[in-house]
Amino acid sequence: MTTLSSASPRSLVSEGFKMPSAATSEASTVSTTEDISPLGESLREATAGRYGEVRRMARATLEPEMMVRDPGQTMAQAREWTLQTVRKFMKLGLAGSGFPIAYGGLDDVGRSVVDFEMTAHGDLSVTIKSGVHFGLFGGAVQSLGTDFHHELYMADIVSMKLQGCFAMTEKGHGSDVSSLQTTLTYDAKTDEIVVDSPTDSATKTYIGSAADDAEMAVVFGQLIVAGKLHGVHAAMVPLRTAKGVTLPGVTTGDNGVKGGLAGVDNGTLNFDAVRIPREMLLNRYGGITEDGQYASDIDNPNRRFFTMLGTLVRGRICIAAGGAAAGRRALSIATRYSVQRRQFSAPDRPDEVLLLDYLAHQRKLIPAIAHGYALQFAQNDITDRLQELHESPEPDHVAQRELETRAAGLKAVSTRFGNDTIQMCREACGGAGYMAENGLTVLRGDADVFATFEGDNTVLLQLVAKGLLSSYKEMFGSLDMAEMIGFAARSFGGMVLERSSARGLFDRLIATASRRSEDDTLLDRGWHLSVFQDRERHLLETLAARMRSAGKGAGFDVVNATQDHLLHAAQAHMDRMLLESFIAGIDATVDDEARAKLEKLCDLYALSVLEADGSWLQAHNRMTGNRSKAVTAQINELCGELREDIIPVVEGMGFPVAWLQSAMLEV
Repeated sequence: MTTLSSASPRSLVSEGFKMPSAATSEASTVSTTEDISPLGESLREATAGRYGEVRRMARATLEPEMMVRDPGQTMAQAREWTLQTVRKFMKLGLAGSGFPIAYGGLDDVGRSVVDFEMTAHGDLSVTIKSGVHFGLFGGAVQSLGTDFHHELYMADIVSMKLQGCFAMTEKGHGSDVSSLQTTLTYDAKTDEIVVDSPTDSATKTYIGSAADDAEMAVVFGQLIVAGKLHGVHAAMVPLRTAKGVTLPGVTTGDNGVKGGLAGVDNGTLNFDAVRIPREMLLNRYGGITEDGQYASDIDNPNRRFFTMLGTLVRGRICIAAGGAAAGRRALSIATRYSVQRRQFSAPDRPDEVLLLDYLAHQRKLIPAIAHGYALQFAQNDITDRLQELHESPEPDHVAQRELETRAAGLKAVSTRFGNDTIQMCREACGGAGYMAENGLTVLRGDADVFATFEGDNTVLLQLVAKGLLSSYKEMFGSLDMAEMIGFAARSFGGMVLERSSARGLFDRLIATASRRSEDDTLLDRGWHLSVFQDRERHLLETLAARMRSAGKGAGFDVVNATQDHLLHAAQAHMDRMLLESFIAGIDATVDDEARAKLEKLCDLYALSVLEADGSWLQAHNRMTGNRSKAVTAQINELCGELREDIIPVVEGMGFPVAWLQSAMLEV
């Protein structure tokens, strides 16, 4: 067996770990300037949310050279460039803001999400490298640790004097965290925890920063005390000295070349009976007493497990922000290119036709832009909610579960939007889009993995559907799964609206729409809301019917037989949430011109969703064939209207041209 320390965590200093010191700030500004239209500026202001000043600061201080990496770099060069750029972001104050003030942070977890989002306006390797250290590693220590761990390590984490990684995923288990095979076995004789990888499938893999830079890992594994299994817990395990020498018992590996994120040193970790002091267990929710007994304030093991994972919800919210930002970045490049690139002549035009003057091209880009705006408003809402719960003096478990459900859904739909949009933009730019110097192929590769890390999107959407029910489990008593779903379908929509500050606005819009004829409601916001709500409610009700026909209970066969329905219900729920966030965002917009443009974008978003699900709406008598045709015609008309001010609309998404660093835009 290999012993790293037989005394206390402080003896780890002799192995190369420095004691914490106050984080230092070397922030500076570069005062970048940008030529932007008044409408573009107003749209940015409308979508900025409570952290608008953070966004403005980032645009004023981040050099273009920090936002894009040379695609010709080798893997080693990319990794070094990424690490140094993360350090620059940290010194500029765009990292670590979620940590306590005492350790160099701002105690503002909402701002930490916006910091992450602003890094995602540039190179995604920087975004993920920063997120691994500050969000995952540091966030786990902050959320799962106690004052003991905070005082010992937090300042060095914030200042990057101690670099870390987040070791959860194993070869054999990714999304199924409860079945991890790594063991954390307590040895009462030495008062140590033995960290071990008992099988090859227990090897931690795809771990960001594990290959080169991480000196310590938060390792998730099955905690065993006195021969009894207590489920998944996390412990801080040293990996390397400050000079990069791998410590005894730890085997590191390099995942090598990936499909993207060349600047992130993903790797593997294997532990051969590595011993760490008992105090290195992150024991906020469950730990080992000085006399060697397991103790937790949460008696139910399942509730304890989900409580621990729930504290890490910020990671999913960050990935949602990054995925949507990547899609908007691609749209910023492709749309700007489409108003300067001409192709084919027309009899009534002196010049060849601009790409964006073709309806087919408008249909590719402009509805996606509307979707990008919807996601921005939804992202603002969930970020605000995260910070509100963080500031709350008393924990609100119901609100926390709702946040976790929304975070899972937003992560799934945002990263799906990102990947689909980037690919569409690449194709929309033809051969130019395939050149690495134009920024789309690298972005496509980097964003690809967003769909599967921090939770596979399919799994997350299922969690959303189940979360719509489990959030209200206390109301169901002895109802079985099918009955519970039926009850939730009848109750859920109204209960969610009851908790929304915009409830009155939504009710008024729906009431107004109900008094108008169908011919007048195509662009009526109340009609959009009512259709979105009705679709979600119907999907939940019919889900209950399908589960009843499949059989009683909540076994695998029952859930598996209705999996398609679960996913559709979850998607419908998220569509409604995005629409409501968009509507509330418009209601808060002060500038009249920006408000009018956002109204058109919201119309386009809502109608595009209805068009995409048109076959279901018609099959379930929610829309006639003629109405469906009218929706398509209206989308075409909206695309033409938005085409007129498309550059200010693109500017509103927040990407200075200099940040895009796309060679094909340099005309």
